This record gives sequence, C-alpha cells and structure tokens, in this order.
Amino acid sequence: MFKLLITIFLISAGVFVYSYFRELNPGTVVIHTSPGVEFDLSPVTLVLISMAGGAVLATFVVGLQQTAHLILNWRSQRLVRRKEKVDTLHRDGTHAFMSKRTSEAITLLEKALAIDPTRVDSLLWLGNIYRSEQNFSEAIRLHQHAQRVDDRNIEVLLELGKDLEGAKRYEEALQALQQILKIEPDNLTALIRKRDLNIRLERWNEALEIQHRLLKANLPAPEKQAEAALLLGCMYEVGRQLLERGHPDKARRYFRGAIKKDRAFLPAYIGIGEILLHEGKTKDAVEILKKVYARTRSIIILHRLEELFLDQGEPSEIIRVYQDALQQDPQNPVLQFYLGKLYYRLEMVDEAFDLLSTIEGPQDHLLDYHKIMANLYLRKQQFEEAITSLKKALSFKKRVVVPYICTQCQQESVEWTGRCRRCAKWNTLTALPWIETSQVSTTSEKEPSPGQSVPYRGIASPFETV
Repeated sequence: MFKLLITIFLISAGVFVYSYFRELNPGTVVIHTSPGVEFDLSPVTLVLISMAGGAVLATFVVGLQQTAHLILNWRSQRLVRRKEKVDTLHRDGTHAFMSKRTSEAITLLEKALAIDPTRVDSLLWLGNIYRSEQNFSEAIRLHQHAQRVDDRNIEVLLELGKDLEGAKRYEEALQALQQILKIEPDNLTALIRKRDLNIRLERWNEALEIQHRLLKANLPAPEKQAEAALLLGCMYEVGRQLLERGHPDKARRYFRGAIKKDRAFLPAYIGIGEILLHEGKTKDAVEILKKVYARTRSIIILHRLEELFLDQGEPSEIIRVYQDALQQDPQNPVLQFYLGKLYYRLEMVDEAFDLLSTIEGPQDHLLDYHKIMANLYLRKQQFEEAITSLKKALSFKKRVVVPYICTQCQQESVEWTGRCRRCAKWNTLTALPWIETSQVSTTSEKEPSPGQSVPYRGIASPFETV
C-alpha cells in the first residue's frame, strides 16, 4: 500500500511539474524526422523526451556492461572449476602411480588431459609412466606434445631425451640434449647425458670434448675426482681408436697426455707399448713393459710379456722375469701360480710340479690349477692324486680359462678388455686368482698389489695353456 501511495505521489508530482513548466514555456518546436515528416512538440516535452532517451541509453550501456561482466565472471568461474577438476585428476593420478596403481594413474591422467590437452605437467607424468612401462613410442608422443606447448621447457626436453634413448634412437636423443644446450649452454645434466650417449656410441672425441667442459664446471671435490678419472678413460679410448685406425703418432699424443695427467694410469703405458709393436719396435715395447711391471707389479703386464717373449722364441727371458719377480716377493701365490703355469706350458714338468704343488691360497678357486695338477700327477704316475685333482676340476660348474674379474663389480670374463662391460670402469679387470692387497706382500708401500690390472683392449688376448 505504501509503495502504491509513493507511486501515485510521484506521478502526480511529475504531472504538476510538467504542467507548470509548460505554462511557463508556451509555443511549439517543429521536429523534422525526415524530409516529409515533422512533429510539433512543446519545449518541455522535447526536454523530457531527451532526458528519457538519455536515461534509456545510459540504462542500455550499463546493462551491456553488467551483462559482459556476468558472462566474464561465469567463464572465469567455469575455468576455475575446470582447473580444480584437472588439478584433482592430476594429483590423484600422481598419487596412484606412487602407490603402484599404474593403470589407475594412466586413466586419471588421461582424463585430466582430455579436459586440458595443454597441461605440461600431466603430459610429463603420463609420458614418464609410459616410459617406465617400456612403452617408449607413447612416451615420445606425449613429451613431443609437451614440447610443442612449451618449446623452451628444459625438463620436457630432458625427459624426451630419456624416451628416445630408451627407444635406442640415439641420434634424436642427442638432438634433444643439444636443444637444451642451446637454451642453457652450461646445463650440467644435459652435458653429462650427452657425454654418456657419445660414450655409448663410442664417439670418444665428442665425449672427450664434453669431459673437458665438465671439469671446468664448479663441481664438488668428489665429483671432480670421478670426472678427472673419466677424462683419462676418454683420452685412452681416443688414443686406442686412433691406433686401430692406423694413426699411431696421434694416438701416442693422447696416451702421453693421459700419463702426464696421471703417471699411475697404466693403460696409457700399455698403449705406448702397443704403438711400438705396431711400428715393429718389439724390443722397445718389451723394455717399456718391464719398466711398467717394475713400478706396478701388475700380473697383466706379465701376461703380455709372456706372449711377447714366446712369440720371439725366447722363453728363458720370461722365465727370468717371473723368477726375478718371485725373488722380490717369494710368498706371492699369484706369481707362483703363473710361473708354474708357464713351466707347464713349456713342458717343464718337474719345475711346474715342484712349484705348483707348494702353492697355498688361491688354488682351490681355479679349474686350470686342478687340470694342470692332474696332468702332472699322471706324468709322474701318481694316479690316485691325479684322480683327486680331476674330481676337483670336474666339480666346477663352469669352464674357466685364465679368467679375469672386475675389481669394481666382480664381473668375470674370459677376455681382457680395457673397460669392464658391466660397470663401464676403466683399468679394473685383473687376472685370477685375485688376492686382496692385505694378503700379498709387496716390496714397497707405494707399489700396488700384483692383483692390479692393466687393461688394454686388443693387446693382451687371453691365452689357454691347459
């Protein structure tokens, strides 16, 4: 009722004001709306119409603004709700994967991507999950999509590199890592991964170049030490590769460079010996190997010297080398075993029997030892002892011919290489029987134990004497 009274009052007041001003402003104003159409309006009416038109226009503009605001607000709220839903799906998917519910994780992350196909972290996670399932093609597809969304995202490029490497598409993996280095030239992770790929592909020059860069980086002391050791390995491999390709002079520079950095790096010395052999300077090679053995007491050096002297038809020289070594270290069972094995190889039956029958320590671990002893007992017509040795030899589950073992990962091998095929470490293969340093006496505290290896691929092939 009150609103009705107010309305009647306002209408009455409006009529009164209109009438009052119309009386004060008599006459008319002609309004032309077109060439043939005109209207007569009082001035007051014209003013009121103008005011009403302005009010309508203002109302229309304000209405448009409010409508646009409502639409934008609705869209914003919709995007927020959509993002919240995607966030929830992404979070639940990552939790499912960490809880070993892989299938559920894939479903949830795919739902998140169905709502927002450009979400980079969901693409990353789902791609990583597929890679963990060995589905490299799907992982590559997802990470390439993420790269298209954000082509400067280093994490995406790193994961894409892992996918390509897992799929054995090494060249493409190198390209992904190179893209990272264009964006961030000093990215250590990319440099290390690129180096490792070059090592896998045996591109030693490229690996060596990267290794020099890594050593200039501000690494912690333990890591820098490991990288320095890897630098020596890369230099050695470059030299070895050059030697195999018929460039001994270039190879010599790399071997000497490795020795300059670490005078205890034995493969480089062996590499120089191999160069001398390649050049026909056998005596010089023998002298270098003798000097290296005098410094290192390496059994592998003795193996190489043994082959060289026997090839030259000078067995007495290698016997003398073994005997001199035993004079300096008479209780070393490793030296005793290999000298006895050499005697047997040269048909020096009595000397072989006298030496091998007195060894204590490693003989129970070697098939070769028992086979040699069985043959020696047969030649001496000690048949019961021969049968006992043969039984011990037959108890071995696998054939062993001068076995080598990696001192880092315990991988055994019948071939001697400069680098362990399992742990990829250089200078770690040693000849069995491998005696711990504490069990073998040495002539100097500075000299390494006779069990140390001097690996060099291609120069000391394993030899069978049984």
